[in-house]
This record gives sequence, structure tokens and C-alpha cells, in this order.
Amino acid sequence: MDKGETFLSCAVTAEWTTPEGSIIRKVNHKTASLRLIRNEFREMFMEITTDKHAAIRLGLKGINVFKKFMAEGKASIKFQEVGCTLFLSNAPPTNLVSFLRTMFIKMTGDKDNHTTTTKQSMRAKLLSGKAQAFEEISPVTVADMHNAKNKISKATVTTPSPPRKRKAQEESRGPEPKKLYSPSPLSCQGTLNSEQQRVLEACLSGKNIFFTGSAGTGKSFLLKRIVTALPPDVTVATASTGVAACHIGGTTLHAFAGIGDGSGSLENLCQKATKLPLVAQKWRKCKHLIIDEISMVDGAFFEKLEAVARYVRKNDKPFGGIQLILCGDFLQLPPVVDKSKKAKKFCFQSPCWDKCIELCFELKEIHRQTDQEFITILNSIRIGRVTKEISDRLLGTAKQKIESDGILATRLCSHTNDSKMINNSKLRDLSGEEKIFASQDSDNATNMLDNQTIAPSKLVLKIGAQVMLLKNINVNAGLVNGARGVVVRFDEGLPVVRFKNKKEYTARAERWYVKNSSGTLLCRKQIPLNLAWAFSIHKSQGLTLDCVEMSLSKIFEAGQAYVALSRAQSLDTLRVLDFDSRHVWADPNVLEFYQRFRRRLQHMEIIPLGRPLSDKTNKKLKLREILQKQMTRK
Repeated sequence: MDKGETFLSCAVTAEWTTPEGSIIRKVNHKTASLRLIRNEFREMFMEITTDKHAAIRLGLKGINVFKKFMAEGKASIKFQEVGCTLFLSNAPPTNLVSFLRTMFIKMTGDKDNHTTTTKQSMRAKLLSGKAQAFEEISPVTVADMHNAKNKISKATVTTPSPPRKRKAQEESRGPEPKKLYSPSPLSCQGTLNSEQQRVLEACLSGKNIFFTGSAGTGKSFLLKRIVTALPPDVTVATASTGVAACHIGGTTLHAFAGIGDGSGSLENLCQKATKLPLVAQKWRKCKHLIIDEISMVDGAFFEKLEAVARYVRKNDKPFGGIQLILCGDFLQLPPVVDKSKKAKKFCFQSPCWDKCIELCFELKEIHRQTDQEFITILNSIRIGRVTKEISDRLLGTAKQKIESDGILATRLCSHTNDSKMINNSKLRDLSGEEKIFASQDSDNATNMLDNQTIAPSKLVLKIGAQVMLLKNINVNAGLVNGARGVVVRFDEGLPVVRFKNKKEYTARAERWYVKNSSGTLLCRKQIPLNLAWAFSIHKSQGLTLDCVEMSLSKIFEAGQAYVALSRAQSLDTLRVLDFDSRHVWADPNVLEFYQRFRRRLQHMEIIPLGRPLSDKTNKKLKLREILQKQMTRK
């Protein structure tokens, strides 16, 4: 059973009002536990408990749920019969959705028997002088879900949310979640596999973790699930780049840290972070810090960040006691540093790395490719190993015809300027009228949104333009992030795109949300397309391309060739124009790190995370640890 279905921990404010709306009583709880329960008469209640106060039980009937901001961990429930409203906040969004959905489905399912049950309950209560006994409501079954869906067209026990307010408010707050009886709007497509579930459990247990995996193992997918499983008010999701931050609905690490690029003495940086009230407040409020694409964070910056965290929070624990959740693949793109400065340094080369990380995980199941030959080739290239067989196989792709239905392959370029030049040149070559689509951005946020979203502020299209879809629109129909097609016409001013799978789609404006340094949600509304004759390797991270060609002759970083090649779904959809084994290499420091990392994984004891261990088990683990250390010394 998923405990999150019938149990929720969050901040709660309860208000009791008169019929005229005057507040007669109000209580605030920073942390409270909510439970869905039944008594012996089958009546349902919501129970609110805290450490210091007696439990409050409110009958689940005649309620109104305002659920528009569930994605932010907020909701309100009005119990009309007793004149009480609960304001819920700082709830892990996935738990909140699951909790409210269970409540909604159980109430909908009970509606038919409501009158009969009430009469029986009243009679039983009169005959019984005993105190009521309560038990937790059972979790939702598939049958419950179908039952609720079938009844949804009729009136339900709960009333709908109030109508939407101003459009501007909607854009600043975020997307409205779907109906509660549908699958969670906050979860990504698909479920977690066992190795991903293990990482999630480790995160929820409060451990500092680092998880890694090769391209296509679902790191970003898992990270989104982790973000929505933690309380939003004290969780900060960041990434080393703006585009990666947008993928997880967060901000850049530099924007959160408030210490610029980290240049200057540590003493000055600590003073800078302390003197800026908003920066210091963010550091002190944060309990869970998530960093995606950790491979691209400079080790010197990471080291200073850790020291600033301890100083500002006045806490000598690693990172000032903040839980760290780090994700990335050091065998992909390395840190971006100014060439005029000292040599780059990976985070794992920082002395504080081992102090900060308690548990390590590696995702091994690859989802992007299914062709075992291609997977084997990519695994070899990831570690910089190229045999004659691999070289011959990739050279052979240069002659492949991978285009179809007039949709050309996307060229991956090592430099951003090269991709821009190709796209602009190809667009100019097309005859016909240009259509310009300007984005609608939050006030004064265009520059930040340009850096943090993949959607352009100005999109110029013509009939015949090769484009890429930038959002998952309909996964079952193949309209996914990275799908490519060609503009075949404009319908009422909107581009109609025919994709490689022959599906046609009229592209309407979608929204991208990012957070600025103060945590405010910023929005860009734009047609979810971009020109796709060419793309930069850096911007392609996280994408799956169904037809891609590349020239690797200008590769300038370790891991760049691997990132480019691993965007392809299969060898049949790939064309490498000038493969040379000299373009493929891995950083020796990273290879050494992963050797140590895997040894650590082998020695790491897998225990049921999040559960307290008995004294007996603790003694066994300590004894085992002592023996392992002795063996290592020998």
C-alpha cells in the first residue's frame, strides 16, 4: 500500500467561520499529519494531528476542494457543514495529489450508499454507548478508480473548484493540474523501475546522495519525480545550466547561490551571501538542495558553495546540514570554465565531496536505445575506447540514407554558432512568406528565459522549415520532446507540422516555467517548435533524436562525441560524416573516479532505507564495516 494515498504531512492552517464569514477560531501548524479514516459506522473523516495538540476530526461530506495550485504543494478544503476551512501548504506535490485523489474517489464511490449508511449509523449510535473506534481508509483500487470515472458525469459529494481568475495570475502561478480522478498530473509518463525506486527511497530517507548513469537511463525522469516528492517550500531544484534547470522546473545553481561565479576570496563570498537578506534567507530556509548535471559544475565553485552554506547557516555539518541530491554523468560534458582561469576541476576532486555524499547509485537500465549492438558501442565510446570494429561500423553510417518524407536529418554541431548559421542559411533558402512568432514572457524576464528555456523568444518559420518539437504533447502518438518534422502549411496563423511518423500536428502555444533567484515562477508562452536543420551538442542534452547526423571533427571536450552519438535512437537513424577515433576520449581523472565509485557500490550495504534499525542490526553492520576496513588494509 502507498501510505501517501491516505496520509499526508504538511503545513496546515484551520479556520472556523460564522455563516456570514467572520473568523471565530484559527490555528496554525507548521507541521501536521493528515489521515483519512473511517469509524465503525463506515463514516469517513479527515484527522489532523500534531505533537502538541489534540486530534481534530472533520467529517468528509459537503466539502469544497480548491486544488488549482497542487503543483506548488498547496490546496484548501472547505468543510461546509461545520464552517471550517483547511489551508494546506508545503506538501510534497505527488503526495498531495495522491491524498486528495483518494479522498475524492472514496467519497464518490460512497455516494450511492450515503443515505442508507447514514440511517444505519444513526440507529447503531443510539444503541451503542461505546466510544467510536477509527481505522485507516483502504487504498484506492482499480475498481474504485473506474467506479469514480463512471459517476463523474453526475453530481458528486464534492463541489468543483471556483472558476479561474485572471489570466495573468494563472501564468504566474503555473499550470492547473488535471482532475483528481485522473492519473497524477505531476508524475512523468511511466513508472519507476526498481533501481530508480531505490534512489527515490534514499532521497526520502534524508540521506545525501549522488546518482549517475549513462545517457538514456532516465536520470532526468527520476529527478522530476524526486522534486515532486519533497516539500516545495524547503526544496530547491537547481542545475548547472539554464536548459537543464528548465527540465526540472528549477533555477540555475549560480542564481540560487547568490555568490556570482564564485571568484574572489572565500571570506568575501561569505560576507556577500550574508549581507544580501534574500540570499541568506534562501540558504537558511533550504532543507533539500538538488543539483542536476553536476558534471558541469566546477569543483572549485562547489567547494566554495559548501563553505558558504556552513557559514550562512551557522552549522558545521557538510553543506550546513542541507540534504544534497546530486545527479549527472561525469563521462558526459565537463565543467565550463573561463580559459583564462586555472584548469578545470571536477566536483569529485574537491576535498569536501566524500564528506558530503553518503550514498551512491548507478542507473544501468537504458530506455533510449533498444539495439544491443548500438548500446555496446555507446558504452565503449563513453569510456573512450574505440576498437577497429566500432570505428568501421560508425564509418559505415556515413553512406546511410536516413531521411524520409522530405524530413532531413538534424545536424549536431560542437559549436552553437555553427548550428545557428546552418539554421539561418537553410531558412533563407526557402521561398515563401516568413511567419514570426514572438513569445509572451513574464515581465522583464526575457533574457533569463532565453538562457533557461529551450523555446526561442522569436521563432521564424516558413513552409518547408525543418522543425523539432520542444514538449511532450502526446506520447502515445509520438509527439514527444525531440520529435522532428516539416512545416507543411499554416492553419489560421498556426504552423501545421508533419512528423516523421506521418502524424500532423497544429502547433499551439505552450508554457515553460522556471524560477528566478528569489524563487518566483517565471513563464514563457511560445509555439513549442524550433528550427532543426542543426542543433548544438550542449543544447541537445536530454533529447532523443529520431534522425540525426553529425560531424565530430571540431570536438573540443572529453565526452562530447559520446553525448552527440547517444542522442540517436539506433544505428539505423544515425549518420556520422567523418568519424575518427581521435575525436573520442574520456578524461582519465573521471575514469579513475568511476573505478573507485564502483568499488564503493560493491561495498555499500543495501538496507531498507528510511526505517530505524534495531540495535542488533546496527551492531552487525558496524562489525561488518570494521572487518571490511581490515581487509582493505591487508
